Amino acid sequence: MKSERGIGIIALLFCILVIGAFLALSIYLIRLDNIVRDKFEGQRWDIPAKVFARPLEIYTNAPLNKADFVQELKLLGYKSAESYNKTGSYVDAGDTLFVHTRGFDFGESVEPEQVLKVSFANNQIAEVSATKPSTTGIARLEPMLIGGIYPQHNEDRVLIKLNRVPKPLIEALIATEDRNFYLHHGVSIRGTARAIVSNITGGKRQGGSTLTQQLVKNFYLTPERTLKRKANEALMAMLIELHYDKDEILEAYLNEVNLGQNGNYSINGYGLASQFYFGLPLRELNISQQAFLVGLVQGPSLYNPWRNPEAAEKRRNIVLNNMLVMGYLTQEQYETETARPLNVIAKPTMGPARFPDFLDIVRRQLRAEYQEGDLTNQGLRIFTTLDPIAQTKVQSAFKESVNRLANANPRRLKDLQGAVLVSHPENGELVAAVGSTQDFTGFNRALDAKRQVGSLLKPVIYLSALESGRYNWASPVQDTEISIPSAGKSWTPRNYSGSEHGVVPMAQALANSYNLSAVRLGQEFGLSTFRNHLIKFGVSSENIPQYPSIYLGAVDLSPMQVMNIYGNFATGGFQYPTKAIRAVVDSNGRLLERYGLSVQQTIEPSAAYMLNYGLQQVMSAGTGRAAYNSLSSDLKLAGKSGTTNDTRDSWFAGYSGNYLSVVWLGLDDNKVTGLTGSSGALPVWSNVMRQLRQKPVNLRQPDSVQWHWIDRDSGHLSAQGCAGAMYIPIYRNHVPRQATACGLPHYQVEPVYNPDTEYYQAVPESSDSIENYIQESEAEMERQLSENDARIISSGSYTQ
Repeated sequence: MKSERGIGIIALLFCILVIGAFLALSIYLIRLDNIVRDKFEGQRWDIPAKVFARPLEIYTNAPLNKADFVQELKLLGYKSAESYNKTGSYVDAGDTLFVHTRGFDFGESVEPEQVLKVSFANNQIAEVSATKPSTTGIARLEPMLIGGIYPQHNEDRVLIKLNRVPKPLIEALIATEDRNFYLHHGVSIRGTARAIVSNITGGKRQGGSTLTQQLVKNFYLTPERTLKRKANEALMAMLIELHYDKDEILEAYLNEVNLGQNGNYSINGYGLASQFYFGLPLRELNISQQAFLVGLVQGPSLYNPWRNPEAAEKRRNIVLNNMLVMGYLTQEQYETETARPLNVIAKPTMGPARFPDFLDIVRRQLRAEYQEGDLTNQGLRIFTTLDPIAQTKVQSAFKESVNRLANANPRRLKDLQGAVLVSHPENGELVAAVGSTQDFTGFNRALDAKRQVGSLLKPVIYLSALESGRYNWASPVQDTEISIPSAGKSWTPRNYSGSEHGVVPMAQALANSYNLSAVRLGQEFGLSTFRNHLIKFGVSSENIPQYPSIYLGAVDLSPMQVMNIYGNFATGGFQYPTKAIRAVVDSNGRLLERYGLSVQQTIEPSAAYMLNYGLQQVMSAGTGRAAYNSLSSDLKLAGKSGTTNDTRDSWFAGYSGNYLSVVWLGLDDNKVTGLTGSSGALPVWSNVMRQLRQKPVNLRQPDSVQWHWIDRDSGHLSAQGCAGAMYIPIYRNHVPRQATACGLPHYQVEPVYNPDTEYYQAVPESSDSIENYIQESEAEMERQLSENDARIISSGSYTQ
């Protein structure tokens, strides 16, 4: 009885242990199942935000020549070929290109994959034909990827859908990594047993994992090699197979597998690996290239094609042989593919951002508007204003020009630094940005280098003079010594040349950047007027000092802030804030934000139009004339140089009809460069602007402004060819009412009321009706009879 009772107790204990073990295993499996399902059905990956350039728009009469179009195609990885039957290829047929585009999902719209026939003539697109024409008549290439904003764990990937994966790649993967993938339920009993035994005995590490197990290992587990991890791997693989079909598992694997390392960033998934190793989308790879990528699964470092090309090629051939054995390749195909070179690109395309200075501007704007997590793991797509053709040319021209200056004086300028920004003034879109002459270090001088701007702010003073109505560009101003009390001391500015110029026309004072005349005018209208203008143009009041030396640019501003100021001048008095982003789209293609036009009038259009004339005089007859001579005079360029005390900083800001550009040069330690705005920044600015397709400045002339020949000595109406005559824009209601003797023949003259005077009552030739004019003027004439001379009272404009 005792023995039977003992056996019963043992049996009971055994049952309790079995039930307990079963419950524990069940609880453990439920926990594992929750882990599997939470991640597999939730957000599987942290997808970095991808930043794109603007898409190239292709339409009839677009101002795009063939060379620039081909350059854009090459930047996008398109290949010249004998036929255009594959996406990403183009055929060059003289003045015509046939391009097989890749198509692109912009979120709010989808650009289809299609073939374009693009013909060129007269340095522009002459005609466009498309296999899938749009209602707008505009086709777009896919935008160039210029960088990303990455998760903290430094993973990068380009998600792909299974139906977009080439069939040979899947066949290569199955043949090499898991030939029974479509038959097993997550684990290979033989492979798992072999791995366990090897682990226990300390033998050579063995493979044998299925694709599902590999997915689990990468997706859920740490890389440690222990029996517990291997058991978890098998259990979780079976749970995944229980819940999801083979296609879902395979797609997750294709996006998860690690296929290399790029500095601090891991290359995950075949979508990104294709770009990293070949610079092409996955579906444009040949079978040999797809086999190479599959071969990397066994060891991305071991088969690194740049460090171990022979091992990489041998591994690729093993994969191709597996495909041959499995019947996926014929003998002829196998021989063709094994004979191909690896053909990886010279340098990884997913390395450091191609245009890091511009990307930094984008990042800063985004981080001011989005949470860090949204930028690093939500898969946002950022569409920017960057023009990659312009950026490439500007970047090259800028560095070449700065190096030339540095080499001319290596002792002083060997560490010369600088920045350049280029935008479209009509909408504020930033086209190109360079913040350094060297590799990007995080200090972006286009934003971070805040230095005194010198004479760049003088146009603000002359704007106040024009707005007052008391001055026009022919008005005499004094360029003589002045002393101003400031902070208990006396501030006595000097001209750069050290000499005074006496009384000069206002246009000459600005064109040649005379300091004394600028300070005198500034004092006439006051510091508060000057400061209010700067604030209106976007400068924070905290950055503007309260002392009079600000008239000569004793204000610390960045190139970006200077660009914002000059944008007001280039547009005829309207402020379009400089922007680097057009739109933000989430991972589902939903438009989160569109950065549309934001415009504010800051200058009365008549004053802005007249100020533009003064800035054009800087280019044609003043400190900017070297650029005026090297670029076409038909462009009617406008701009201003800036030089700070002791020539520490060299600036130039100027614009054409479609580009505004700002250049700063200096040394990071703020030592003397010896460069003025004209000798340093101006030649760099000229070289940068020469790279771009310019349009002439063509501001609309307001009705309240007329052009007249004005005598600069007397301020009276004059005529072309007369000594001292200046042809300038002037307020209609401020046209002089007197004419010089030289100008008299160009006007119709009324009866002379005082024959002893040098000036005569005159009527401009452009008056609509002389009879009406006489009738309207009789009362005014009577009032003037007692004066020493007759006056012109018409507001009509002079015609040559």
